[in-house]
Amino acid sequence: MPPHLNRSSPTAPAPDPTPDHRLFVLDTNVLMHDPTALFRFQEHDLFLPMMVLEELDHAKKGVSEVARNVRQVSRFLDDLIAGASKEEIDRGLSLPGPSGPDGQAISGRLYFQTQPSRLNPSVPLPGNTPDHDILGVALTLREDRPHYQITLVSKDINLRIKAAILGIHAEDYYNDQTLDDVKLLYEGARDLPADFWDTHGKELDSWQDSGRTFYRVRGPDIANWYPNQGLFQIDGEVAFIVRHRRDTEAVIEIIHDHTTPNHAIWGIVARNREQNFALNLLLDPEIDFVSLLGAAGTGKTLLALAAGLAQTLDTKQFREIIMTRVTVPVGEDIGFLPGTEEEKMTPWMGALMDNLEVLAPREGGEWGRAATADLLSSRIKIRSLNFMRGRTFQNKYLIIDEAQNLTAKQMKTLITRAGPGTKVICLGNIAQIDTPYLSETTSGLTYVVDRFKDWPHGGHVTLRRGERSRLAEFASERL
Repeated sequence: MPPHLNRSSPTAPAPDPTPDHRLFVLDTNVLMHDPTALFRFQEHDLFLPMMVLEELDHAKKGVSEVARNVRQVSRFLDDLIAGASKEEIDRGLSLPGPSGPDGQAISGRLYFQTQPSRLNPSVPLPGNTPDHDILGVALTLREDRPHYQITLVSKDINLRIKAAILGIHAEDYYNDQTLDDVKLLYEGARDLPADFWDTHGKELDSWQDSGRTFYRVRGPDIANWYPNQGLFQIDGEVAFIVRHRRDTEAVIEIIHDHTTPNHAIWGIVARNREQNFALNLLLDPEIDFVSLLGAAGTGKTLLALAAGLAQTLDTKQFREIIMTRVTVPVGEDIGFLPGTEEEKMTPWMGALMDNLEVLAPREGGEWGRAATADLLSSRIKIRSLNFMRGRTFQNKYLIIDEAQNLTAKQMKTLITRAGPGTKVICLGNIAQIDTPYLSETTSGLTYVVDRFKDWPHGGHVTLRRGERSRLAEFASERL
């Protein structure tokens, strides 16, 4: 919970605004998206139009993530306003902020709309919508408080366009962004410079343990490495994975080569370097969390399923595979689906069925293939995200497909379901986000990739090459 319980008294006088002091008018969708947005504007002031409170009230019912966020916003506001008089509310309620140069907390203020807007943008703009009411509030504030820089914050692009037409400064909500640019996202593998062994091989130690070959290397480049990161040289035949790193010293291991049929996993061989790194991470019992990013056809689901079946049916490391995904339709919704939870989820799991056809053995005749299909279906369970809250999975191989459509909060809810012996695999393509108000930099998948990159029991690989077919690869590049 944000530290608003330790705020200063709401009766404290509001400080005179400095020239760079800003007053942010919050749109409803910002609070629906991030309930803690009230506490993320540092020393600046916030203003809540009455229309925002009205829209929050309409959206509070239900069990959806948005309804839960709205109820949390209401609890925050109730706590902030508790015990304050009308005069104190008019002066603005104190919000927590960062510490100033003298060590004292710099507190912003939260203001509520207590008077109707004098300026109404419905004259230059047709229609009378809640958006126009919020725009009217911003126009009135700009005239009444010239010493402030008034900024409308909304995740609604169309509202920001309307604000720009009226001359109102408007911005997106940036505090939920994991990165400023998605190109900065950790890729999970890096190429070593051509002179790497000349500059880092002078104090090289090597040894073998249980058939695995390790090297201890020292040098300046190692400070930029991450645990379980793949290392390779463009012209080199051997690839490595970082096992331990401290300052400028690291222990690296030669990876298992899954590019040959002798080391295939359920008949699947790695067709490129990134797939080889991915299989090494998926099969490593010391790694509890793996995220795979990649465009359509790069093999994310196939690799995850092959590794899961090998560890569930062959080595018995996991009891069963659980697969789930967010149910965001690409086209029109097809309505209610009959049956049990698993039957309702089946239409969303076409990728699972397609990959099982590839993994199922061809020999054994029709009866053998049917028996194999029954065995696989008994070990692979399809579950809905709607019923994950409160559950604990033990010794399970949990695959979260289409994870780019999850928010950071939803991702946290899912990953924290993992009990002892459970491995979580997140798959997705951040270039194909279907959830409203999510972008490449705010997706929950981007969030976990960035947060888990320093953890010694987590791994990530970005798959680059499409291996589905030459048609699919051409379409991915040109369309």
